[in-house]
Amino acid sequence: MAPPRSKKRKPSFRRLLKTSNVKLDNKLKNRQFKKESTDKKHRKEQKKLRAAIKDAVLKTPLPLERYKKRPEDEEEEEFVESLPMDMMEEDDLEQIKAMAQKASFLTRDLSSSGPVHAKKRKGEQQGPESYEKMPRKMQLTEEKEVIHLLPIKDKIRGLIPQSMEKPEDEAMPGPALTPQEQLTLRTQKLTNRKLRIASLGSDILSDPTTNIKKLKELRAMLMETDPYVAVTVRKLVMVSLMEVFKDIVPSYRIRPLTETEKASKVKKETQQLREFEEGLVSQYKFYLENLEQTVKDWKQKKRKRSEAVSLQSYRGLAEVAIRCICELLVALPHFNFHNNIIVTVVPLMNDPVKRVSDMCCEAVKKLLKQDKQGHASLGTVKVISGLVKSRNYDVRPELLKVLLCLRIKEVEVKKDTDDTAPKKKFMNYKDKKKNLSRMQRKWKKAEEKLEKELLEAEASESKDKKLKLHTETLNIVFLIYFRILKKAQKSILLPSVLEGLAKFAHLINLEFFDDLLNVLQHLIQSGDLTYRESLHCIQTAFNILSGQGDVLNIDPLNFYSHLYKTLLKLNAGASNDDISIVLRCLDVMLTKRRKQVTLQRALAFVKRLSTLSLHTLPNATVGILASNRTLMHTFPKCDILLDNEAQGSGVFLPELDEPEYCNPQNTALWELHTLKRHYHPVVRRFATHLCAGAPSEGSGALIVQLLFQIWKSVNLNK
Repeated sequence: MAPPRSKKRKPSFRRLLKTSNVKLDNKLKNRQFKKESTDKKHRKEQKKLRAAIKDAVLKTPLPLERYKKRPEDEEEEEFVESLPMDMMEEDDLEQIKAMAQKASFLTRDLSSSGPVHAKKRKGEQQGPESYEKMPRKMQLTEEKEVIHLLPIKDKIRGLIPQSMEKPEDEAMPGPALTPQEQLTLRTQKLTNRKLRIASLGSDILSDPTTNIKKLKELRAMLMETDPYVAVTVRKLVMVSLMEVFKDIVPSYRIRPLTETEKASKVKKETQQLREFEEGLVSQYKFYLENLEQTVKDWKQKKRKRSEAVSLQSYRGLAEVAIRCICELLVALPHFNFHNNIIVTVVPLMNDPVKRVSDMCCEAVKKLLKQDKQGHASLGTVKVISGLVKSRNYDVRPELLKVLLCLRIKEVEVKKDTDDTAPKKKFMNYKDKKKNLSRMQRKWKKAEEKLEKELLEAEASESKDKKLKLHTETLNIVFLIYFRILKKAQKSILLPSVLEGLAKFAHLINLEFFDDLLNVLQHLIQSGDLTYRESLHCIQTAFNILSGQGDVLNIDPLNFYSHLYKTLLKLNAGASNDDISIVLRCLDVMLTKRRKQVTLQRALAFVKRLSTLSLHTLPNATVGILASNRTLMHTFPKCDILLDNEAQGSGVFLPELDEPEYCNPQNTALWELHTLKRHYHPVVRRFATHLCAGAPSEGSGALIVQLLFQIWKSVNLNK
């Protein structure tokens, strides 16, 4: 009889096509999930059954001394035998049977043949218990380093991990080398390293684009681990890489490519250039990081895992690294990571090691002097300001003296604008007439006119941008100075601050003049300043008043009186170095402000300077006499001091500290007759020139060569 036909209709082929793949995948996943659930449930039941059998056997141990089975044991065996064996594995069955035979191994000592619960008689010697035979402590085994091998795959247990102990190096130590052999071996190794460095550097410089990968190989030699040559090789590699980067770095900053640029197709040459730039920036970054890490290891006195370089040698390595960083700071101000180099170098300017500090200060000075655009100066000043504030003004004065090298002057700005403006060479009339037709000359003239206008516009834009950078830089510099004047007036930084204010005072904003003059006057009257600091205060005050401050109605009589009173403190000793500052003060106080200076004040200063010239060194004496010559030309009525007759009433009071009331018109410059017998020939000639009334021409005039030498040696106006 045929089986009944299923009423469920089979799906047609067309209907199967309509079924989506997602539904078919879901059906397959459901079937697999149901099968896994069933198998998992089956395994759990088997596990529970085995656990129950083990518990039952352990709870009812069978003593060895009993030979007859109890009814309960027979029932237990029947129960075990009645279990379905297909639910248990063979290993589990063997384990259960073995445990059943040794049921009482937990309750008795198998070495004895006596009954389990027999009482021990008195006087019988009892052997040591089993736990007494156990060791008190586990034997500690030395952990050995293990090498993990590839695992083995088994059909039953799956992946089996494999490992082995790391073999110990049991190389026999060679014979000890004599000092001469060690020196020979070191020389040989060092020669090989030098040849390798030279070969790599030569290949890179010959074709940087193609051999850019060798830069990485050369940089890897910074990790030299041979203790014989490690320090020397690392120093050589540092300096070699520095010179290589200075030669192959382009004259522009390399920017990272955008995603669109990376995805676009370019020419083979362009792709090669991109790879070169990317490799160059990457290796330059790693090189700077290595230098910085070397300096940090020295500062923090860290010992590396490798014993190739001792702690004593790290200072020499660090100094070479710092020198390389300073060279790159000056040589590559336009390239990438220059701000990072500034951040590294500026804190080292305050380093307690004088050699390191001087090296970094000189590098920053060079950078500021050669910076025409102003970007590097602005970055450097920002870092210095942050360092001074973070150290609470406890820094070395050299850190602020560096700011005196800033190129922020109106004259230099105009000069730089002319230098940086693109220069176009135009054709002259002769070339135009020879090579061009009449119509072409007409068009060429119009074209050149347009180009000149464009060049002027570019120069003007460059100047505006530069002035903006300089303004921002000066604002930060004055912020540093004003903070120190306000919060740290007794700091060792005050002389550097006053010197900086004296240089940049003409660029200070007009709204700060009144407060700044009051602060300077208070500092002078306090008496806490040294002689040089007071001179810087006076110079700053008059630089302010001779610039934008000439519109202020202020009579700086106290500053005149203070300088007049302290002039005689100069001598041929240590204070002779301050003569240049004094001469600059006299120039800005008397010569540049001649309309605001009375004749009495000018006569008093000429007389005081003549007295001062008697007890200074020859170079200072020549400078003082040159200043008197300038004053006699600026104030022609000063020639009354060359006459020995009194002019007016009163007696000259040389001990009075007020130049207006000491009656200088009633004295004469008798000091010039003493200087005419001076041992220095230039001093004698200058004194004779002043006695003749300082003429500009004639027999008593100075020769041009002498004037040039005086200007060069004294450098009056700088």
